[in-house]
Amino acid sequence: MLEKLKERWRRPESRKLFAVLLASKLLGVGALFLAIKAAGLYFGAPAHADDPAAVPLYVNPINNMWTLIAAFLVFFMQAGFMMLEAGFARTREAVNILLEGIVDTCLCGILFWAWGFAFMFGSGSGFIGKEFFFLHGAPATFGSSGVSILTFFLFQFAFADTCSTITSGAMVGRTGFVGDLLYSFGVSGFIYPILGHWAWGPDGWLNTIKPAAFHDFAGSTVVHTIGGFVALAGAIALGPRLGRKFKRDGGAMPPGHDMVVAAVGGVILWFGWYGFNPGSTLSAMDADGIGRVAANTTLAACAGGLAALAYIYPRNKVWDCGMTVNGFLAGLVAITCPCYWVSPFGAICIGAIAGVVVILGVDLIEHIRVDDPVGAVAVHGICGIWGTLSLGLFATGQYGAPTTTGADNSAGMVVTGLFYGGGVSQLIGQAIGSAAITAATFGVSMALMYAVKATGTLRVTKEGEMEGLDIHEHGGSAYPELVGGFHGAGPMDAERASLVSHSTAAAK
Repeated sequence: MLEKLKERWRRPESRKLFAVLLASKLLGVGALFLAIKAAGLYFGAPAHADDPAAVPLYVNPINNMWTLIAAFLVFFMQAGFMMLEAGFARTREAVNILLEGIVDTCLCGILFWAWGFAFMFGSGSGFIGKEFFFLHGAPATFGSSGVSILTFFLFQFAFADTCSTITSGAMVGRTGFVGDLLYSFGVSGFIYPILGHWAWGPDGWLNTIKPAAFHDFAGSTVVHTIGGFVALAGAIALGPRLGRKFKRDGGAMPPGHDMVVAAVGGVILWFGWYGFNPGSTLSAMDADGIGRVAANTTLAACAGGLAALAYIYPRNKVWDCGMTVNGFLAGLVAITCPCYWVSPFGAICIGAIAGVVVILGVDLIEHIRVDDPVGAVAVHGICGIWGTLSLGLFATGQYGAPTTTGADNSAGMVVTGLFYGGGVSQLIGQAIGSAAITAATFGVSMALMYAVKATGTLRVTKEGEMEGLDIHEHGGSAYPELVGGFHGAGPMDAERASLVSHSTAAAK
């Protein structure tokens, strides 16, 4: 071996080749070190603006901790979504739902850090933010809230993740995993943050519309309507599950496989909502506002659940658990926008109406033959619209824009609805904002879903759907000991059930 190396080294062409390879390797290593150094200088720079006058003097530890706890609560809603959707789905797609929820969360976190937060909360134009990419150059705190920018980022990431997860509920049972990743990239990276900037961005155009600025305290429109109408676009592009027969054709929605899991998931979502709504004050110093928001959130959910239970009973002559769960979720979605500005009585009215609206919404989606296994479009999309409009009806005229110490009740800041003598100005502002975001969401989402469909990844094959997504896409079932089953077992389960049946007969 050594002699061969010596012989090759004596050849001029071998020495030349060695020199070229060595030089190229050294250049590559040098370029890598330079890239690492440049990234370190960019991403490792202090996260504050260049203008010291624009930076608040300190991070308020109480406000910061309150917002951080609220962020944890909102993040925990992912567990609720996964349980709710899995319970309303069939056994053969439970693993698929769980993994989609986990991976969507991971993907959303990276995208929101890279550019989603910049699009949504950076200054730019009325339609899109243009600063804070990769959180670079962000100020020490978010505005004058005293909440650190990274805490605010985490809080808003949990909101973005919620919007993305809502979408998957209407697409259960037939969406390919690669297709899910592609549309989630579009929703988390572009649709949610850009449209969210219109309402929540520092210079969003809906903040200045006439006759009254658009208000959405915690996201009936920004989170829930966007998520609900992306879900509608996805369900339309996918088409119904195989064998799905709609009510107008003599069929009905297939039953969920585990109502225990679904109901517990719904209650976890209710619990997480106490981070969603009260946490949106961004200030523990606004004690009155936090208490008012939390009470209104609770009362709307209670009224929504009871209204749905009572409304559905005369039709089916049964006390429907699934519809009651969707009823209290509808109340929560509806109160998310107006919770800071309405009274407890208004919250009950808003929630009770939402409990009826969600059933009518489910009926409508069923009538137009759109297969939505968990009712995501009705709960989040349609009730999100109702909740946004309800502010223009039920705002009491007692509270203005939230601040770190409470509502700003100065002239021109108080929000008053039609039923409290405010006229239709606020209702018009709410309608403009809701209509603009809803229409834009649905139009862009239809384009996104059909673009993903063109790649052939949006829907699994017929064989894969018959086998079940858990086996086909992920190689294993959530319930490996469950043999057969009426929720659509795969071929292997059917064969196993046959063997068990023959063995039992032989034993007898």
